[in-house]
Amino acid sequence: MRLRWVTLAGMTQDASEDPYRWLEDLEGERGARWVRDRNTHSTGALTGSDRFARLQAELRQVLDDEDRIPLPTFHGRHLYNLWKDAEHPRGLWRRTTAEEYRKREPDWEVLLDVDALAAAEGESWVWQEVEYLRPGGDRALVSLSPGGSDASEVREFDLVAGRFVVGGFALPAAKSWVTWIDRDAIFVATDFGPGSLTSSGYPRLVKRWRRGIPLAQAELVYAGEPEDMLVHAVHDPTADRPRELILRRLDFFRSEVHLRTGAGELVRLPVPEDAEISTHREWLLIRLRTAWTVGGHTYPEGALLGTGFDAFLAGGRDLAVLFAPDERACLSYYAWTRDRLILATLRDVRAELEVLTPGPAGWHRVPLAAPEGSARDPFPQVDVVDTDPDRGEEYALSSTGFLRPGTLAYGVLGSRAETVKEEPACFDAAGMSVRQFFTTSADGTRVPYFVVGRESATPGPTLLSGYGGFQIPRLPGYSGILGRGWLSGGGTYVVANIRGGGEYGPRWHRAAMRGNRLRAYEDFAAVAADLAVRGITTPAQLAAEGGSNGGLLTGVMLTRYPELFGAVVSQVPLLDMRRYHELLAGASWIAEYGDPDDESDWAYLREFSPYHNVHTGRRYPPVLFVTSTRDDRVHPGHARKMVARMLEYGHEVTYYENMEGGHGAAADNSQLAFKWALVLEFLWRVLGRH
Repeated sequence: MRLRWVTLAGMTQDASEDPYRWLEDLEGERGARWVRDRNTHSTGALTGSDRFARLQAELRQVLDDEDRIPLPTFHGRHLYNLWKDAEHPRGLWRRTTAEEYRKREPDWEVLLDVDALAAAEGESWVWQEVEYLRPGGDRALVSLSPGGSDASEVREFDLVAGRFVVGGFALPAAKSWVTWIDRDAIFVATDFGPGSLTSSGYPRLVKRWRRGIPLAQAELVYAGEPEDMLVHAVHDPTADRPRELILRRLDFFRSEVHLRTGAGELVRLPVPEDAEISTHREWLLIRLRTAWTVGGHTYPEGALLGTGFDAFLAGGRDLAVLFAPDERACLSYYAWTRDRLILATLRDVRAELEVLTPGPAGWHRVPLAAPEGSARDPFPQVDVVDTDPDRGEEYALSSTGFLRPGTLAYGVLGSRAETVKEEPACFDAAGMSVRQFFTTSADGTRVPYFVVGRESATPGPTLLSGYGGFQIPRLPGYSGILGRGWLSGGGTYVVANIRGGGEYGPRWHRAAMRGNRLRAYEDFAAVAADLAVRGITTPAQLAAEGGSNGGLLTGVMLTRYPELFGAVVSQVPLLDMRRYHELLAGASWIAEYGDPDDESDWAYLREFSPYHNVHTGRRYPPVLFVTSTRDDRVHPGHARKMVARMLEYGHEVTYYENMEGGHGAAADNSQLAFKWALVLEFLWRVLGRH
């Protein structure tokens, strides 16, 4: 069936026609020339002022500040860190001991200079991640991305010799999942050739690869279906008998989990498909997205349940409720030490931490004291940076706030953590405040938001940011970029905690999924309107900003609520909801948005798809689109085509596409400073008119 609809201009448009589809071609010269022309026009217009030069220099100074906290990762007797600065823009992977880390200037041992490697190999390497051989092993699997894309090379690294292993485990650039089994074997899910990927572009095959065996001869452990999202494996070394789990992800929110026995058989765990599970030592944790009735009990959505792994597999259903949500509180995440469980929860978007200790009489819980200084902030965000589940009760906590630079505390559970690192202020926050307000959305839902800046009786330039998707919350945090480049200049910063996010758990997310998607946009629009009612800003002085799914959000604000805003910034955005599922990883998001090939889903998707809701004869606020050629998650064609259509219709639009950077649109601090200087210069120019 061919779908047709009528635009506001009264013209019938065929959904199968897309005059700008050629801009999806990332290899063609025509598209590359179009990007160069747009970049030349935009940078020429925005980068010539003294203010831009000052912004770029100050933001680079913030990003490269030598007094930033080096966030640690525990492994064995060392703490590891990736450090970027002006001299090492791609980073130094390094380590030190716990004793050294407590010092103001620790003695770091450099393991890998990513910039030197890039220069030696003639490749624009960007650090992705590292998988350590646990517990406390002497090897690691290092992932390096060319240009910052999600696809990365994997190389085995010798932590004793301090170099890559010649002839060791290695994979070419792909979207791979790897995990150690033992020193001479790994699980690998990668691009094994034709037919080995899902429709989302992720691996559908998992193999057990032993050292010395060619990858092509690795043992096939599990094969998913092409329609799955992805398949990967997890090796848990903490139990008496290490466990091997195979995860078949059916979509973004549903999985089948199988235990791989010593005989190589697969035993499916009888948990709900939309539950998340994890194992540690003898324990199985089950985090529910929807209510679950089992063993004569009904457990609520958003609950965290704990039980013995072996007993559960044998049919036992003695489940302890470790966390139960209410209307104002939800579970954010959790982390194990060796013997205890740390729960991080949110209550009206305020962070709280608890420590749970399992024992014969059940799970004993006590609050985890926040680091010193947190009480000075009305909305502190305290987070577990890392724990050492292999060795003991060590943990590291970060604490920050919108106006308070970060601190890092290091300690052992059972005693108060000691603050060992403090960041200097990146901007003068004197006279500024953080306030939390609540407004009412179109359907009567209570929606919270934060307002940061100087309180004034006169409305002023205001930047409203949001996300609203995939159960990801927007939380308080210190941003030297926004502090130096926006707040210091008299701007106000607002974070909207709209539905679709994770601020109130699964129910908050589900309220804006698929056919309910408009609820997220109504929430954001309600916040925008409330800011004007409270006299914080005016529509002409208000800008909307967001990235990725937040880029879709701001694209909808541009096309559906243009009268509420004086400017819009949309970064690495989804905008064409007719073809998003056919571009890169887009098929994996159907569970979130819906399937455009299903007529009933397209009926609501077309109502807000920004690319299909740009019209002639309507006024839109000035808009800046930012993306990256190397973004292999959200295709840059979304932003390209949107800009081309807006230009065709005679609208004011600015576009910048970085050639590197992946989904972050920046591969290093220099590119990040340039990108944000563009954004802030654009905002000051547009909002400064009023």
